[in-house]
Amino acid sequence: MSDPSSASQSGEVTAAKILNSCFGCGEGNPHGMHLPFTRDEALRKVIGAFRLSERYQGAPGIAHGGIVALVLDEALSKVSKFCGVSAVTAELNVEYLRPVHLGEEIRVEASNERIDGKHLYHSGEIRDSMGRVLARAKGRFVAINRERFLQSTKETGK
Repeated sequence: MSDPSSASQSGEVTAAKILNSCFGCGEGNPHGMHLPFTRDEALRKVIGAFRLSERYQGAPGIAHGGIVALVLDEALSKVSKFCGVSAVTAELNVEYLRPVHLGEEIRVEASNERIDGKHLYHSGEIRDSMGRVLARAKGRFVAINRERFLQSTKETGK
């Protein structure tokens, strides 16, 4: 279990490591969440367990809905690795069922539902320590050529 707001903020890059500056999971982003995820190869699921700090508050004591969406998007996006591709989010539909309380343990799980050409359909849930579903999401991801994508972002500066 970890608190994403207390993760290392050094952002050091070695020759063997590419800097990941993603706000959700990137170690290279000093202001990011540094969300830790693991992959369960047998179940083909991405799993994360952590507590969100007050930094991510919306209503008093509750995680901001945008942060809840970000947590789900991060987990869902990592499922694409099981499909052997890099992919970007094309659509994300979040259903908010119960408040995600700050400082309390949450667990997020995500998996693939189907593949249709370059379109990957993933789903996931956030649960509390009692196993209650707090939020769930379905997303459509589009497989990309990672090298071409990175080159285009360098060229446009975005």
